[in-house]
Amino acid sequence: MEQQVNRRRFLTTASSGIALGGLAAALSAPAPARAGQFTGRIKKAVKYHMIRDKMPTEDKLKMLMDLGYDGVEPRAMLKPDEAAEVKALRKASEKLDFPIHGVVGSSNPNLNAIIDQAAAYGATSVLHVVRYNTKIPYMQNYRETQEIVRAGVERAEKKKVSILIENVWATYLIDPLIMVRFIDEIDSPFVQVYFDVGNVVRWGWPPHWIEVLGPRVKKLDIKEYDLNIAMNEGMRKGFAKPLGEGSVDWAKVRDELSKIEYRGWATAEVRGGDRQRLADIAGQMNRVLDL
Repeated sequence: MEQQVNRRRFLTTASSGIALGGLAAALSAPAPARAGQFTGRIKKAVKYHMIRDKMPTEDKLKMLMDLGYDGVEPRAMLKPDEAAEVKALRKASEKLDFPIHGVVGSSNPNLNAIIDQAAAYGATSVLHVVRYNTKIPYMQNYRETQEIVRAGVERAEKKKVSILIENVWATYLIDPLIMVRFIDEIDSPFVQVYFDVGNVVRWGWPPHWIEVLGPRVKKLDIKEYDLNIAMNEGMRKGFAKPLGEGSVDWAKVRDELSKIEYRGWATAEVRGGDRQRLADIAGQMNRVLDL
């Protein structure tokens, strides 16, 4: 009987020791990294021109990789003296397997050439800014800007490169409903929206835009905007605040992005700088987008 009791006491004690040892190991082990709401759903990028350190193209992309970026977006480079930079950027992207996800075409009406350049990079989009010409009637401007986009649709569909319309401070397409109309009338799955979060704060609220634009939102430009600074120091100065410290309600932005099941690129379009500045931007993006 005594032998059975001693054996039971030994097994109980041993089990407790194992349990305590396992608990101690668990407490001392590093905590797993927390997955954010948009981890794996949003890819983080910067505009290529934001890299201010003077270094070879390949080293610039390596630096972005080291800082946790997933890709980069250059401006369109169509001039003969820019051909070497285009070649170097494409070569570095392919060598490092670091995506050039899009090309910024601004208001250049030569969409076919920009689409071709994007396709050569392996990019999926051209950012096109629809400008407002105050010297002609509104509806004439509306039709003409649509025709510029329509002229690129066939090439976009052939190359599988989307033309994404962005809202800027041109005092044109400043309401989400009119943006929806402009896009839907063109009637192509390759003409959608490049939504700039900070740009719309001057006229409305980013969550409202995302709600109305819905699945038309294919890519995001990330900026902050502070209305208090804008009203007191000048409209352009509203962009000066770091991401997360201005008037944008980023929690509601994330909620609306979640509702439309957004998956895709988010590209910072803020003041660039050296390695430390780009690292700071990466951290700010992680926080406001919950990456």
